[in-house]
Amino acid sequence: MEKAAHELKVDMDTYTMSMKIHRYPASVRALGERFTVPMAVAIGPAYYHRGHDHLKPTEKVKHAAAYHCIRDSSLGHHTVEEMYQAVFSVAEDARRLYDKDLVAGISDDEFLSIMFYDACFLLQYIRSVTTNSPKADPSLLCNFFDWKDDEIFHDIMLLENQLPWMVLETVMRFVPVNLDKFVSIVRGCLYDRKNRERKRFAMDSYRPPHLLALLRYYIVGRYKINKKPTLLQVIPSLTVGIAQLAEIGITLAANDTHDLKDMGVQKKGPLFAKLYLPPLSLDLSRPSWLINMAAHELSVNKKIEDAEDEDSAVCSYLQLLAVLVRRKEDVHELRTKRILVGVGVTDKEAFDFFSGIQGLRLGSSYARIMGQIEDYRSRRRVRTKVHAFLYRNGKTIVTVFSVMAALVGVLKALQPLITGSSS
Repeated sequence: MEKAAHELKVDMDTYTMSMKIHRYPASVRALGERFTVPMAVAIGPAYYHRGHDHLKPTEKVKHAAAYHCIRDSSLGHHTVEEMYQAVFSVAEDARRLYDKDLVAGISDDEFLSIMFYDACFLLQYIRSVTTNSPKADPSLLCNFFDWKDDEIFHDIMLLENQLPWMVLETVMRFVPVNLDKFVSIVRGCLYDRKNRERKRFAMDSYRPPHLLALLRYYIVGRYKINKKPTLLQVIPSLTVGIAQLAEIGITLAANDTHDLKDMGVQKKGPLFAKLYLPPLSLDLSRPSWLINMAAHELSVNKKIEDAEDEDSAVCSYLQLLAVLVRRKEDVHELRTKRILVGVGVTDKEAFDFFSGIQGLRLGSSYARIMGQIEDYRSRRRVRTKVHAFLYRNGKTIVTVFSVMAALVGVLKALQPLITGSSS
């Protein structure tokens, strides 16, 4: 019995860790408030009455959102008492998913109120994004969501600005929400693929801890095979940049699927290979989304380098871009290869972003790809040296051959004269 009780405690502790609302790792918090502090709305207790006055006006909007949630709940067949009682039934478990210092000083009644009103606000926002129905989006609330759309979306993607999924699930039993459409829209926004065929979305095999984790899960996709080389195997390749790759015959290309899981090196003949990366439409918002998805990976996987490929994909993607971009000219090269698309940021802004994230820990996909590069270089050492020589001296070689061709042409032109004079 004691053993069974211990195993149950271990299972519950593991479940709690997997469903926990994590805090920012120090490496992410050091990147600044742009990536960590909400702009318009506090979701959950992390920023609840903690000196962020700019968030207070939205608290009134939450009450309006709750009113419309209640009104629209299953066509009005449920009362506010039923919905509130349902949230109350999971509030105690939800409270355990936050760090104790975050909820210290917040009474159980206050915490319940936060969970209820924030869930209603979040679900009404999702409904406003996924439908044009006046019922789902009454005019004033719709106007607010339209007015603050970019800021709200920024805020609901922050790691510390999350609600436990069990709370959202509870309210969604009363208020229908098209999560399929919402997640597809978000995934398309990352790459500006508005007309791309929507991928089937299902939550059958995955129960997320919160909305950010759900969106990250869908953006990354699922890997068929996970290979996890240790970082010790790839240390010699960690300083490879775009120019160095080009020297050994590896060029960059955007993958067709746009999925993070499809990053990797593919050989193209005896002298060449391509490093395929998903394209990124970088603007003022997307860096924050990526940083927060990476923060989730770092928080859930204490040893990110040992995590499965799919569990460290965003960290790996960001680190690959960071190691490739050493100069502003490298940003231009990413644009040329259609890996960096759009005009949302300047080359300098993109360079500053990639330079600033080099302190993130390295993921297993990064290690695997660097291992592929090292393997390509070591197995083709002679051929890569030949290619490197041709790459570095290509202009000189072309010039020499051009001069030689010109000399041959001159000699051919002079040959009749020389022949005539000798006769």
